[in-house]
Amino acid sequence: MADFGLAVHHTSLSVADLDAQQAWYQRVLGLTTVVERFQLDEPAVRTVVLRSGSGVRLELIERAGAARERPFADPLDAAATLGFGHWALSVRDLDASYAAITAAGAASVWPPADAVEPGARFAYVKDPEGNLIELIQPPA
Repeated sequence: MADFGLAVHHTSLSVADLDAQQAWYQRVLGLTTVVERFQLDEPAVRTVVLRSGSGVRLELIERAGAARERPFADPLDAAATLGFGHWALSVRDLDASYAAITAAGAASVWPPADAVEPGARFAYVKDPEGNLIELIQPPA
């Protein structure tokens, strides 16, 4: 197999309200740097790429008329639909991160628990538009 030098460049998330979601991700997850913005008139699309101090990039895309096929109750429900079901973020302190993110408007989906990987822990939340985010605290 070829070594392509793969690394995650960014994750793309389709949103209903670009301005509100941008403000939430900047305030709550620290994705404060705006890397780029783009706009099309036809079809009506606006995008912004945000970056955290650690280099995590998230592209938010708003397209007029876009609709969610159906909301996901949790990650297992999301797996019943093909495509991406959630995005996962590594955190240093799961309990503190989970508490801060839910206090800032994220809905609790699954509270912090032990993960399959020994020593790791995880939790799930939903952003204000219902997109699933997994928080993972790797083993010490």
